[in-house]
Amino acid sequence: MPSNNEKYQTHGQKSMLERTFIGVKKRVSVTDNIEFSGTVVSFDGQVIESSQFPASIGSECIIESKFGASSKGAIVGFRDNKNIIFQYEKSSEILSGDKVTASFGLKEIEVGPNLLGRVIDGLGHPLDGQGSIDAEERYPVEGKVVNPFDRGEITEVFDVGIKSINAVTSIGRGQRMGIVAGSGVGKSVLLSMITRCAEADVIVVGLIGERGRELASFSKEITSSHSKHKVIIVAVPADRSALLRLQGAKRATSIAEYFRDQGKNVLLILDSLTRVAHAQREIGLSLGEQPTARGYPPSVISLIPELIERTGAGIYSVGSITSIYTILADGDDTVSDPIVDNARAILDGHIVLSRKLAQQGVYPAIDVGNSVSRLMDELCSEKHLQNARKLRKLVSIYQENQDLLLMGGYVQGQDSDLDLAVQLWPKIVGFLQQNQAENFSFVQTERLLSTLFE
Repeated sequence: MPSNNEKYQTHGQKSMLERTFIGVKKRVSVTDNIEFSGTVVSFDGQVIESSQFPASIGSECIIESKFGASSKGAIVGFRDNKNIIFQYEKSSEILSGDKVTASFGLKEIEVGPNLLGRVIDGLGHPLDGQGSIDAEERYPVEGKVVNPFDRGEITEVFDVGIKSINAVTSIGRGQRMGIVAGSGVGKSVLLSMITRCAEADVIVVGLIGERGRELASFSKEITSSHSKHKVIIVAVPADRSALLRLQGAKRATSIAEYFRDQGKNVLLILDSLTRVAHAQREIGLSLGEQPTARGYPPSVISLIPELIERTGAGIYSVGSITSIYTILADGDDTVSDPIVDNARAILDGHIVLSRKLAQQGVYPAIDVGNSVSRLMDELCSEKHLQNARKLRKLVSIYQENQDLLLMGGYVQGQDSDLDLAVQLWPKIVGFLQQNQAENFSFVQTERLLSTLFE
């Protein structure tokens, strides 16, 4: 019977590179076209175990069924002298002994200006029915390592066109922000407003693990707006495999990195980071990782900073990626949820959406008291900072005493700050509210914030 090493098949043009595979030192050709093959040993759902053959994690595989069908996947790990393959799409026609062919190639994706205005999936295939995309260049899907000391400083304000964000949680160009909320509080509407109003050269939107209907309507709304020529959407709905969802997040980040390296000021929106974490949890558990915090394995905790740290200011201030990540708080728990906690620790600020404000009809339902931007003090004028602190204080005082006010238990004159909060509350609510079609620049916001207290 031939050994595994005798079964290895190589194809493609030769570019000689010496490698050691499974203790056997041999000279092989490593190009995009090199292939190694094995056979299916076991199959469970979307996870396939194949006989061992030389391949690295991330190598794409094709599984050819005896019934004539074929499916694709990627190697996600190794166990007991077997390769672990996770399928892109579920297939029930796989049997033990089916052939598995892996392409040992560079882990790169297609990028270029031709992506602008297009909607693609996690593998780069077009979803908008506008034909194929002729990409001009390639970029590593895992990104390029950047020395943090080479990154430029964040000195410019990033105008998102939303009054409450510009006023109280001002964002810098190259800053990483999170939007934290439970489900159904208005995250998607807020993202669509930011996408239309934000001042950026290129906008990359990663819609990962969301409802199919929402993906279609959101993509149509954004690509039909004035910003179509500078928007790229990577859409992977919730019914796709965990591996595709994870690939979609990495692809969106890589596209943003490519345009940043071209000197562009990029806005990256990833909706949502929690769905990406769920995808990594599914893959990690299938590999036998032990669940730790609320069922999340360690690979999830390491994935979050890996994705987030790829964004930010470019080398020596050439280009930047301002990133905004939505984070679903399980049961509106914005304190002890492990994904919220880990993301908040690595991000440069977070915006919390309040279900209570949403129920009162205040949109966007931004909780001013619990939202923070870590770079705001370095970006805004002293007058702006004083007015923002005053607004935070009045909102906090009013909300703390709202029940007492509704019961009629407060007598005016006992607390001057509360008196002022009650007097200005209608104006404060009007300032925090904003219609979906409105756009308020940073300069307009500063003027309105000053007028609020005059």
